[in-house]
Amino acid sequence: MKRPLIIVAIVAIAAVVGAGALYGRDILDGMQYEKAMARIGEAEKVNAGSWPQPQETCFVCHGPRGQSLNAWYPALSAQPKAYIAAQLHAFANDQRPNPYMGPLAKEMSDAQIDALATYFAQQVPTRNEDVPADANLQQRGLALVQARSCQACHGEKLMGKDQAPRLVGQGADYLAKQLADFKTGARKDPTGAMNGITATLSSEDVPAVARYLASVSPDRDVAASR
Repeated sequence: MKRPLIIVAIVAIAAVVGAGALYGRDILDGMQYEKAMARIGEAEKVNAGSWPQPQETCFVCHGPRGQSLNAWYPALSAQPKAYIAAQLHAFANDQRPNPYMGPLAKEMSDAQIDALATYFAQQVPTRNEDVPADANLQQRGLALVQARSCQACHGEKLMGKDQAPRLVGQGADYLAKQLADFKTGARKDPTGAMNGITATLSSEDVPAVARYLASVSPDRDVAASR
């Protein structure tokens, strides 16, 4: 009777050791992640109540306080309040179809959308990424931005205005994707302006504009003055 129990115990120990060898790094990373989340939670309780705050559930994709550090996900920090609210309503109404944002926005009340838009509009803007230097490409992008008078809608320093978003400091990949979607009609601007402007851009123009905008650090003074 004891022999089978000993064998079972040996097998169990071997399994644990094997799992440790295979998944030890993942387990360690998971523990570190949990500790980091606990520290964030403690800080949030001191600063503004229990964690997670509704707005901070967005950090997985958009970064803490909307300060994205991923070139594929847009920064929400210092975006105009009207723009954030308009986009959340567009996601909720399927006017801007998105398999991820659609379901999330549909669960939000008007009051929650207003609160999120207010919160992110007040956050300090940062640049999403360090863009590799390419003087020729960035100069071409600057010329295209000036020729299309992007400042007329997006503000003098392209920090966004009313329902036009902040462009500077966003990730190059995200910007290129949005420009391409406007160009093909996959994303529609209710005013038609962006679809019309992007229709004049060539396939070489799009990455140039995206690279230039991504390379410019957002103006914190403009954001603070809103």
